[in-house]
Amino acid sequence: MPWSKVVSFTDPFSYQSAFRSVEVELFPIVKGKFSAELTQVSMNKLWVHVAHEDLPRVYIGAVKPHRAAIGFLTRMNQPAMQHCGMEVLPGDIVVNDTDLMYRRTEANCDWGSMSLSRDDLDAVYNAVTGREFSGLARKHLVRPAPELMSRLLNLHATVGQLAKTTPDILSLPGVARALEQELILVMIRCLTEGDLSVMTAGGRRHDMIIARFEEFLESHPDRPLYLTEICAAIGVAERTLRVVCEEHLGMAPIRFLSMRRMHLVQRALRQADPSNTTVTRIATDHGFWELGRFSVAYRDMFDESPSDSLRRPYDSDPIQNGRPKSDLVRIADSSRTSREVRKVPISESAH
Repeated sequence: MPWSKVVSFTDPFSYQSAFRSVEVELFPIVKGKFSAELTQVSMNKLWVHVAHEDLPRVYIGAVKPHRAAIGFLTRMNQPAMQHCGMEVLPGDIVVNDTDLMYRRTEANCDWGSMSLSRDDLDAVYNAVTGREFSGLARKHLVRPAPELMSRLLNLHATVGQLAKTTPDILSLPGVARALEQELILVMIRCLTEGDLSVMTAGGRRHDMIIARFEEFLESHPDRPLYLTEICAAIGVAERTLRVVCEEHLGMAPIRFLSMRRMHLVQRALRQADPSNTTVTRIATDHGFWELGRFSVAYRDMFDESPSDSLRRPYDSDPIQNGRPKSDLVRIADSSRTSREVRKVPISESAH
């Protein structure tokens, strides 16, 4: 049955868990209070997301194996985002795939997505074009004609606005079906009639490097790692890895790894029971062995000590309207093939 909800978040971990079509790890890349709003609309076959985020962030994840998804910026006068090293401008559509993807956005980002099951998208795509969508190359961008992209954005915005102002209308089967059919048709036209930008050979090589980088980190979750060790293990020169990380993440590898690890430690501290664990235990579990240095860096990033985070009650409940909290989708443990991003401890001395 069709439904919709609008949810506000102040915690990036509960925010990332609400995404329905992807398995993702997301964290801000600057200090500040995290704030995001996510509108979700579930029709008969089509899932629609409308989102706003205040802080710039990095997103690491993959589309769930049986879904097919597209993404795009929804406000025309905002900065580009980076998707797998490619610049995505307002007016572009990202065609996602089930491989690991890195995405970086700037502050005050408005974005949207639409997804169908792969079987449903193949069926519609084949009916319109005579080809299967699954046979197309992934990780590419499409730039539709401006009037066609404007039509898609207007429909997408209409659905999001209805979810906020009159959600009961979207629960009417006839209304949901009409909007869904129009959205799907315009989406297919955008994908088939737009100008295609495929990842270059160099881009594919860098994409493979960042994937090997991630896989190596996943396989060493509980000990300090060093940049020279990582580069040797994945067969890449330090300079090349720095270039790849700048392309995909907008920062050097060590800065990225340290920042990511700090966010994972913060989550572990805030979710832990202080009667059953300690800051030392959680810090060392994530590869922090120089505890004094860790505490200083942690306070500098989050404006509180690790012990304060551990003692503070964890409130992950978002503020929402339109649906009960039990409808929030939590990302379950996934198989290796779905490439769920795991915790990554990195030695702070790996400079």
